[in-house]
Amino acid sequence: MRSPTRTAGVLAALALTLGGAVLTAPAARADIPACTQMATQAGATASDSVTAACGRGVVGDLQGCVTGLTGAGVAGGAANGACRAAAHEPR
Repeated sequence: MRSPTRTAGVLAALALTLGGAVLTAPAARADIPACTQMATQAGATASDSVTAACGRGVVGDLQGCVTGLTGAGVAGGAANGACRAAAHEPR
């Protein structure tokens, strides 16, 4: 009679372990390449500062991203679009 109880316990532990793995899995990678591509198409040269600005967009700092891209020579509207692209999952 103890075997079904033990089996149920093992299955419950397995379910909790697998559920925890799903919760700790990394989030979908944001799209830095799309952001940098849009920035270069809008007039910036591909550089570390453009990549860093797009990285700020990835973490949700859209204002910091736009400021960084405009400092790199991207017009305001294009910088805003590129930063919004950075925050989305790659397609």
